[in-house]
Amino acid sequence: MRILLFILSILLVSVSFAQKKDAAVRKGNDLYKEKKYEGSLAEYNKALAADEKNPVASYNLGNALFRTEKMDEAINAYDNTIKNKSTVPVRQKSFYNKGVAMMKQQKLQESIDAWKESLKLDPNDTQSRENLQKALMELKKQQEQQQKNKEQEKNKEQDKQQKQPKEQQSKLSKQQVEQLLKALQQKEKEVQQRLQKGNPSPTKPEKDW
Repeated sequence: MRILLFILSILLVSVSFAQKKDAAVRKGNDLYKEKKYEGSLAEYNKALAADEKNPVASYNLGNALFRTEKMDEAINAYDNTIKNKSTVPVRQKSFYNKGVAMMKQQKLQESIDAWKESLKLDPNDTQSRENLQKALMELKKQQEQQQKNKEQEKNKEQDKQQKQPKEQQSKLSKQQVEQLLKALQQKEKEVQQRLQKGNPSPTKPEKDW
């Protein structure tokens, strides 16, 4: 699936939310821009050690974790940002980035849920809308493919059962067997009748010895 990734552009916007007095966040942002993600992680964690509910630090931490392919931790950082009731723009961007991280993990339904929440906070966010539309289309395709696979498996199972060796049975159908028995019985009856006609009841011998 070709889902658009706008993590970097969102991060650049998020920099404006950092408090000027928070030196650790500012330093982390500078390192992030230089693509020194491990260094930025250390600075964001330093800021969170001083204030664990710092929404900008937890949000930017999530972005840095995303860049280092630590998706579970990134999602956890976005969830913390959302849970800490940060400003609406930061929460909205956290939902958006969470959706992208979920997509990286092939968690389609979770990404859809995240982008829906993002659009609730900002209905005009075109990136969330585009990704949501693509994800919904992909989900529909997956569901159709799953249904198709189920039908194919069912057909295969039916074919397998039909091809399995059956118990030895007569080549004649039940009706044919019954007809054959009746014919034999009739033939036997006719033979008995002929025998009775050709051999009359015995009489006394012509001579007594």
